[in-house]
Order: sequence, then structure tokens, then C-alpha cells
Amino acid sequence: MIYPTRWAVIACVMGAPIALAVAAVMPGRWFLALAWPLAILLLCAFDALRSRGNPSARIDFPQHAYVGELKDCAVQVTINSPHKPRSAQVALHTSPLVSADDDGRARILLEAGRGAIFLPLQMLRRGLARFERLWVRWSGPLGLVWQQGSIPLDQAFPILPDLRPVHDSGSKIFNRYALEGLIAQLNRGEGSDFDALVEYRSGMDRRSIDWKQSGRHGKLLSKQYKTERNNQIVFAIDSGRQMSDPVAGLPRVDRCVSASLLTAWIALKLGDRVALNAFDSRPRLASGLVSGSGAFAELERVAAEIDYSGDETNYTFALTTLSSKLTRRSMIILFTEFTDSISAEFLVRAVKRLVETHLVLIVVLRDEELEAIAEREPDETDDVTRAITASALLKERRVAITSLQHLGVHVIESEYDKVSERLVQGYLDLKRRNLL
Repeated sequence: MIYPTRWAVIACVMGAPIALAVAAVMPGRWFLALAWPLAILLLCAFDALRSRGNPSARIDFPQHAYVGELKDCAVQVTINSPHKPRSAQVALHTSPLVSADDDGRARILLEAGRGAIFLPLQMLRRGLARFERLWVRWSGPLGLVWQQGSIPLDQAFPILPDLRPVHDSGSKIFNRYALEGLIAQLNRGEGSDFDALVEYRSGMDRRSIDWKQSGRHGKLLSKQYKTERNNQIVFAIDSGRQMSDPVAGLPRVDRCVSASLLTAWIALKLGDRVALNAFDSRPRLASGLVSGSGAFAELERVAAEIDYSGDETNYTFALTTLSSKLTRRSMIILFTEFTDSISAEFLVRAVKRLVETHLVLIVVLRDEELEAIAEREPDETDDVTRAITASALLKERRVAITSLQHLGVHVIESEYDKVSERLVQGYLDLKRRNLL
């Protein structure tokens, strides 16, 4: 594709006053005014012939990326042309899942017709990011004509849930609790499963003394218990409209997916069975219960398939369906968001029946934007209205959380950047207390 540059257009426009002056001074020789545009046309033709060539390009995309991550892709361009251009411009047809500076356009310096540049890509949401085409254009030696070529790519890479907290913090959190003795205490010393008979020592619970075995052996023996393993931990993630709203540039559902994967990794390490579910107006995704550290890869794959939705959340349909699939008492960790009394009332009604059989833990992110509006000192009349509205919404939210707690539901309301660690602490605390 060949088309004029900005300089060619400016040169043609500059010839208009000259043509008018010639036509005014020498009306009989008005045809001389055509010399200027003809000269520009000939120069453009010469520039097009000198700059003709075939472009080729290679783009090295990452193997995978995480939501919210900034990744560089290497763009290498080669232009086979009689005139070796010093620079070229590229434009990448970006996927809706990513964003790039200046809509994927960049300038590449060339040496002997070859050059490379790193193009940063910002990952916006999960899914398979596809890149179909790359446009390359360069100008001739006179800078009057653009030569443009289109290069098909047909490349793609997956954008996964943000697993960096799992990789970076999972081992640290697990080792920290192990060093503090909490995990060892979880495994032995508390719980409901009988582990062994030990000699009674001062400070042990007298109710654990086995009097029959003590009389047989002639010394006081105490029963030692361990926490039950193989518990069922079910993560239910609301992917509806409110959970798709961004918090600090990242949707709530992505932050909750990261927190659930971190907790699932630790639960698998402790011997529990884990399942992952997602729902909006209806159940959308359900994995089976898996166990063992090697099953974490399956949870990663399932979590990558959780999609964003604009539907309103139907708690009754989703939680009733989930409860019907569980054949034994389980810990259900529900990630959701509610900003009005109507949705909160539906949540309370659905959870009321669920908590009769299962242990329910609800995780919500603090609405820091509403809190900031409510606490901001008003400068105008509209600021007062906003503050009153924000305070009313926060009050409704607090009433809903209190109602859930009165039902026996455990609620974690956390900042967006601390939700992973708060959830791990809550899970280990409930496990230590043997509430499941």
C-alpha cells in the first residue's frame, strides 16, 4: 500500500499560492501553474520506486502472563528495499484483553534495513489474547511517500489469574505458620481424630485421660487427638456485575481468584480436598474435589476459565445448586460483593439454609472508595449529598454483615491488597478450632 506523507501534502498546499500568482500575472500561460503539482507527483513516484520492498517481522510474545502484569514483547522488523530506511513505524493489532502504549504503535530505528524494539503490553483481564496482524510502514529517501505492509501473525498466549501471590507468598506463609507451631498444632494436639495414647503430664486436659487404659498399665494415660484431614473446602466465587468492577485497576473477581488459589494451595498441603466454583445469574463453572499438591495445576486451569459477567448475581440458584452437590459437611468460602439492601437480603436468605449443614466463610473487599467519599470534608453542596449517600450505603453493608454473623457465618472484610493473607489466617483459625 502506497500513500503520501504529511510532507507531500504540505508541499502540494504550498504550491497553491504560487499557482494563483502565476495565473494572475500571466493569464495566458496559466498552464505553467501545473508545473508545481506535476513536479511533486514525479518526486512522489520516484520516492515510491526507491522505497518499494517487502517487510517481514517476528514477534516474541510471552508464554503466559498474569492479570495486571506488564510484559514486554520483542518486535523484530526487516525491510528488503533498494533504499535502506533509517526508521520504520509498526502498529500491532492488540487483543481486547491487553492494552499497549499509543494503541500498539511504535517507531523502530533500523540499521541496514533491520531493527528491533520492546513493546510493553498491559494485561487487563483473563483469557486467551490473540494477535492477528502487524502493520509496518516506512518512507522513501525523500520522505514523500509511505510504503505500508500488513503481516499476518495468528499468535496467542494465555492470560492467567494472578498467581504471583501463590508462588511468592505461599511458601513463606506456610513456613511461617509452621515455624510458629500452628501447623504442627493443627496436625497433632487438637481435633477430633484419635492419634495416640501418651503419658499424662501436668497441664494436659484431664478430660482426655483414658481411665481404663490407665488402670491396665498402672499409670495415667491421656488420649492425644489430631485434626481431621481430608476435609472438603469449596471456593464459591461470584463473577457477577458487581464483582467485575475494578479495585485499584484490577477487577474484584481477579483479586478473589488469587486469594482462593493461595488458600487452596495451603489447604492441599494440609491434606484437605478442594473444589472451585463460579456463578453469576446461574452456576457457570464447577470443578470436582481434588486432593494432593499435584492437583493444584488443575485448579489453575479451572480458575483461568472464570469469566467476567454483567449479570446480576442469583444467590439462591447458585448456592442451592452447590449445596445439592455436597454429600458431607464442608467449608464453603464464598467471595462476593453487595452494595444495596436488596442483594444483601437475597444473600442472607440463601446463606441461612446453607449454614444449617455447612461451615460458611464469606469474603468481601472493603469499599475504600465509598469510605473515602463518606469521610471526605465537603467543599460544595454536592459533596454533602455524596457523603450522605455513601454513609447510607456503608450502613446497609454493615447491617448485612451483622445479619450474616448472627446466623453463624464467619465474615472477612479485608483491604484488596491484604485479602490473601487474611483469608489464609481465617482458614487456619477455623481449622485449628475444629469447627468443620
